[in-house]
Parts: sequence; structure tokens; C-alpha cells
Amino acid sequence: MKRRSFVQKAGILTAGLLSRNLLSLAAEPEFPIVRRPVQLRRFTSKAVENAISEFNAKVKNKELSWLFTNCFPNSLDTSVTTAVVDGKAETYLVNGDLEAMWLRDSTAQVWSYLPFLRRDRALRDMVGGLINRQVKNILKDPYANAFYNDNTKTGEWKDDLTPMLPGIHERKWELDSLCYPIRLSYRYWQYTKDTSLFNAHWQEAMKLVLKTFKEQQRKENDGPYHFQRTTAWATDNLPMQGFGYPVKPVGLICSAFRPSDDATVFSFLVPSNFFAVVSLRQAAELIRLIKGDENIAKEMEEMALEVRQALQKHAIIDHETYGKVYAYEINGMGSYNLMDDASIPGLLAMPYLGAISMTDPIYLNTRKMVLSADNPFFYKGSAGEGIGGPHIGKNMIWPLSIIARALTSTDDEEIKACIQMLQKSHADTGFIHESFHKDNPKQFTRAWFPWANTIFGELLWKTYQERPHLLT
Repeated sequence: MKRRSFVQKAGILTAGLLSRNLLSLAAEPEFPIVRRPVQLRRFTSKAVENAISEFNAKVKNKELSWLFTNCFPNSLDTSVTTAVVDGKAETYLVNGDLEAMWLRDSTAQVWSYLPFLRRDRALRDMVGGLINRQVKNILKDPYANAFYNDNTKTGEWKDDLTPMLPGIHERKWELDSLCYPIRLSYRYWQYTKDTSLFNAHWQEAMKLVLKTFKEQQRKENDGPYHFQRTTAWATDNLPMQGFGYPVKPVGLICSAFRPSDDATVFSFLVPSNFFAVVSLRQAAELIRLIKGDENIAKEMEEMALEVRQALQKHAIIDHETYGKVYAYEINGMGSYNLMDDASIPGLLAMPYLGAISMTDPIYLNTRKMVLSADNPFFYKGSAGEGIGGPHIGKNMIWPLSIIARALTSTDDEEIKACIQMLQKSHADTGFIHESFHKDNPKQFTRAWFPWANTIFGELLWKTYQERPHLLT
């Protein structure tokens, strides 16, 4: 389903009496209703609706209020399907106009609503159902990144040269895909203190996550995963018979693809390995909390330490301009890739994931590098500036990168500038997109992209709570 296009109505001239003269005044612009009608919404949260009402009542910038109303609930409005399967709640979230559920995106699509779980039991049950569904997907195939709601369906990538099971949309091994469900489980527990979801199936999924991570350390061989696709797009394929270029087994975990679904150049994707450190520690904590398998918890903690030490040893590069910085990808043999990609996890967004401190000096150096022309995928034009990536092509800025920049900043002027860029980027649609051209916001990709919409709402809500003066 595509969002219908519309043209913002022109301002209506009104007449007012000022002193003794009649003057024609341009009225404030009207913002048409573009949010899905109530009767067509897939899920409604009272707590989220109350937050929208509060934001609209307190924030005087009408365009930002309009954008918040449209964007913040977009995942709930358009993406959610709930069901009861074998006596358990299950929630399936489509990625948007790509009609499948990604482990990464489905977590990100509900992340912004987690602070409201204590106030809304239906919302809590919906998120719990998503955790159940993610567990089922991991157990089906831990190497797959995206799944169908119909477990018998075979889609457009059924002929990829990799073992494809019915119900799998795409089988691109992305390290972050197994980190995001742990992130969701851990934060769900933090807000609810409910451990009932961490049953035998959840524990089995965690064991499979650990097994997959160990396979992809490639200490003894290349592991079982390989992937090739018949395509002209190099970023949709892996060289070397589908295993990617060789790496030296230094303790890091290979990721065949980036969170943008583009192939890595060097398989040790640094931001995803930082994310894995956090995820392994969180999973170990939850396993101990429920008195699960202590040996698995201990293995997870040991692996987290191993990966962390390997990052400190191999992922830090001396840059002639910025000093010590984190590489984006490495191979453990001395080769590295200095860049950043807009999707999350990227180097810029690591503090947002709890993977590194916002005050870490190496991160701060890296931040300067990736937000400059020294990052080959940083674009700056008349419509804004931000990071893109090879997934869409040159000169296309991803709003996710602007949002990540704001969410990882403590500088009022930087945060405000990011919000203003995002406010100007919606191209009269009232929604945030996957990417837009650096000189023309109306040249954009993906009219329906719930993750970008929801995280933009998260940024506005966070700013309203902590720095409301920036929303004037």
C-alpha cells in the first residue's frame, strides 16, 4: 500500500482590522489530514494517542505537531497484525511498502512505544506478541533477515543461491538482525519486569543466537552460511562462492550484509560487533534472571569480552586528520574501510544502541569524520546534509542519519538544525522517507517507511521532554 500523494493547500488570505486599516494577511498554512483514518488503523494505543494530544497542546510549531501526529503512530496505524497461535499472542509487523517483516525493523518500529508499556496493557501485549514472533523466526532460520506472515509463501528471492525455506522473504546474514530481538526483550523486561515470555522457546532461540555468532567468528572454517544472487547489483551478492572475502579469525563476528541489506566489503562490520557485545551481555543477564542455563550465560559473557577486546585491538585506526577513529569494516589482516552508512547500526548511531559512550574520545573523532567529506557517503546540499550509502546511490541523504545525529548529540544548536532539516524533508507528504536528494526533498524513496516515521516521532518526543525550547 502506497501513501496517497497530495498537494499542500495554498494559504488562504484573510482580512483583519489593525488600527484603522484593513490589511490582507496570509493565514497560517493548513496541514491536510494524511494519517490513516481511525477505522482503517491496524492498532491503536491509548497511551500513544494521549502523548500525541499532549504534544499538540504544548508544542506551538504547527508543522511539527502535524508531523508528530502523522509519524509517531505510523507503525501502529499501518504495520501491525496480531493473532493467537497455539495459545500464544503473536504480532507481525510489515516493513512498510516492502511487505515482509525484518527482525531489525520490527524491533525499531515499536521501540519508541516501549516507555508507554506501563500505561497501556494492550500495547504491552502487542509488543509481547512481537517477541514471540521474533523467537519463532529465529528458530526457523537464524541466518534469515526477513520473513513472511504466511509460512508457506515463497517470494521474489526464492531462487537465491542459499538454503531458502518457505516463509522466508530474504536470507541475508546481518549480524544486527539477531541483536535487535535481544534489545527488544531486554527493554521490554526493564519496563514491565515480566519474564513470562522468556520461556523454553526464547531460551532455545538465545542458544541458537550464540551458536550462530560462534559459527560466524570463523575460527575453524567459513561456517555454513553462503549467499549468491543472480543480479547486476554488486551490493546484493557475495564473492568467493558466496562466503565473502577472507578474514583472519581474531574473535570478531562476520556479517555478510550491512543493516542497509548491502553486502559488506570486509566482513567484520565494526558497529554491528559493538552492538553484539551489548546484546550478548543483555541476553546473559536475562538468562540468569530467569535461572536459565548458567553455562550459556557464561559463554555469552566470555564471547562479549572477546569481541570487545578484539574491537579495541583491531578496529581503531590512526587517521591523519582526526586522530584515532573507528573503522566501519575490517578483515583482521590490516585492511579497513573508513566510511559510515546511514542505517542503524552505523558508527554514528552507536551511542543510541548503548554500544559506546557519547563522550568516548575515539567516538567523537569518528563522529567528526563520518559527518564530513572524508566519509564517501556524506552528502551536503541545499536541502540538507547527512549520510546515505550505496543502497540508494549518490547524493541521497537518509533521514535515519539525521535522526541518529540528533539522538546522539548534546548540543542544542545541532539538535535544532537536525529537526529543521527533517521538517523540510517531508516533501509536502507529512511523512519521513527512506532517503531524499540533497538538493530536492521531493525526489525521495519509499513513501511508506514506518521505521523512519516512528524514530522521528521518538526524536520529537524526546526533545519535547528534555529540550522543549528547541521545538518553537
